[in-house]
Parts: sequence; structure tokens; C-alpha cells
Amino acid sequence: MGMKAVIMAGGEGRRLKAVTGDLPKPMVPLLGKPLMERVIELLRESGVTDIAATLRYNPAPILEHFGDGEDFGVKLRWFIEQEPLGTAGSVKNCLDFTGGEDFLVISGDAACDFDLRVLMEEHARSGDAATLALYESPEPLRYGLVVPDAAGEVRCFIEKPPWERVVTDLVNTGIYALSPRAMELVPERREFDFARDLFPLLLQRGEGIRGVRMEGYWCDVGTPEAYYRCCLDALSGRLRLVSPPPAEERREERAPRAPLPGEFGAERRVPCRDRAKLMRSVSASLMEAGAELDDGVVLRGGHCALRISPSAERSEIVIEAAAGDADFPEQLADAAGELVTSLE
Repeated sequence: MGMKAVIMAGGEGRRLKAVTGDLPKPMVPLLGKPLMERVIELLRESGVTDIAATLRYNPAPILEHFGDGEDFGVKLRWFIEQEPLGTAGSVKNCLDFTGGEDFLVISGDAACDFDLRVLMEEHARSGDAATLALYESPEPLRYGLVVPDAAGEVRCFIEKPPWERVVTDLVNTGIYALSPRAMELVPERREFDFARDLFPLLLQRGEGIRGVRMEGYWCDVGTPEAYYRCCLDALSGRLRLVSPPPAEERREERAPRAPLPGEFGAERRVPCRDRAKLMRSVSASLMEAGAELDDGVVLRGGHCALRISPSAERSEIVIEAAAGDADFPEQLADAAGELVTSLE
């Protein structure tokens, strides 16, 4: 299916700075490749190769890495915002690229493995103004909730509710198929948001909005904890990567050394039946990420480090985490503890 796509890639990723420094959020690496490169691979796999991207914060590293897209098997066009336009406003700014045809919108800083052809086909079939990719989330508080009826037509939106207002586990992923008539309601050169402004306006106008529950994996990589969980999910196979980089490439691109756990940070202990057998599973899961294996299993990043090793005294696994940010070691240790527990 020959839809065009717009990647929203203007994010700064302030909550990730403890891990990524000044990198723009779409350039945060996921097993050796920027998040946005993973998104481009997913689009290409779905037959989408004509792509525009909206940029704002620190666009230079993104432009330098991707260029015109030829090296990635796509054609890329860039739109750089001089002032904040919101999600819908930034896409409106790309209308001379999308033209008068239906098109996809996707975030350049989330990780997912959806079959996007399902979304495109449902949008073409229904003829609705907008079709939204929805995801079942056990932690819906951080997202906008979408309530469709039995036929899939959206009835209401609830933005980042408290628990007492949660009426569904279906969240808005920020992946949409849109018709040109939906974008006609977005004002020119003004801040305007899809979820907060455009979609409620479409409902008021009687336009159809369809919600499609997608199969697969999706993660909004917005916090250090979510980022680390996403990396572990990719390593374990829960997140399917279109083209995992060869192990030798990942070794060459290893980040600068960080302090070893134990100097500062957090510790977790996971009881187990067989320390050696469980450590074999841990080693197998993490060695392809470039883990060092001569002193337990050690993973290092530019701003953080993790060591997983067996206890010398009892049948348990010891997890130690270190990072420059005060809160991240605890989050890192918790996420690693969940991984070890799942491998038991």
C-alpha cells in the first residue's frame, strides 16, 4: 500500500537526559540504532518509503545521520519548526508533502512492532476521517485513553486520567492514518494538538474516528525506566526488531565506560533454585547487547552501569546498578530484577 508517512521527531526527551545527555529523543539508541531508524525500518517493512519528518529540538544530529534517506531505503523530506506548533500543527505544516491523499502519522521516539498495514487497510476500508492505533496498557495513567464502541467507532477521549476516571485499558499510541479532510480543521501556523484539539473537534463535527486495537508491542520511551525496559524487551524478543544489528557492530559502537555498580547506586536480590543455571539464561539474554562476562554479567552505558551476579553465600542473584542520576539506579535495578525473575 503506497501511503506516505509523517514522522513526528521534534522531541527533546528531557526526562531521558540522565541517560542520553543532549541527544534529541529520536536519536536515543535502541540496541545500536536510533529509535527513529527503528521507526523507519518498520515503515519500510510495511511498504511505506516516502516519508517526511518534523523537527524542532537540536535537528543537526538527526539530519546528519539520515540525510535524504537513501542509505535507509527510503526517501526523506524534512520540515523544521521555528516555533512550537503542537502535534497536529506540525503535521499541518507538511501538507505540501502529503497532498490530497490519506497518510500515516507516527512518533519518531517510540518503539513498536505493529503491522502498520493493518491500520492502513482498516482506514481505507472504513473511510473515516482518522483511524487510531490503540494498545492495551496495564499502566494507562500516563497516556490518553480512547473509548471505542463494539464497531470500533471512537466515542470519547480521556487525557491522562487519575485511576478513578479509568474506564478502559486502550491507550492512544500516537500512530494514526488520516484523511485530508481531517487536516482541514487544523489552523495554519498555530499550536494545535491531535488528542487535545483535533480529535474532539472531529467528533463534534460528526466525523468518524476509528480505533483499531493493534497486536504486538508498543512503548513510549519517555523515562529512563521505560527506556531500559524497552531495551530488555528487545533483547528478550518481546519487542521484534525488523533488522537487529550484527553482534560485531554492537561491540564497536559500545558507549564509553561508566563506573561499576557498587561505587554508588542500588542493589536487588532475587532468590532462585539454581544460581548457575539462571546465570546461564541471564548471560544468553544479555551477551548480544555487548555485556562483559568475566565478573558476572556487566552492561555499561555512557551514564549508567549494571552488574548481575550470583551470591556467594546463598541461592540468589545479586543485581547492582549505578548511574549519575539519583533515581535511575533504583529504576534500573527494578527492571533488571523483573528480567531475572522472568528467566527463572
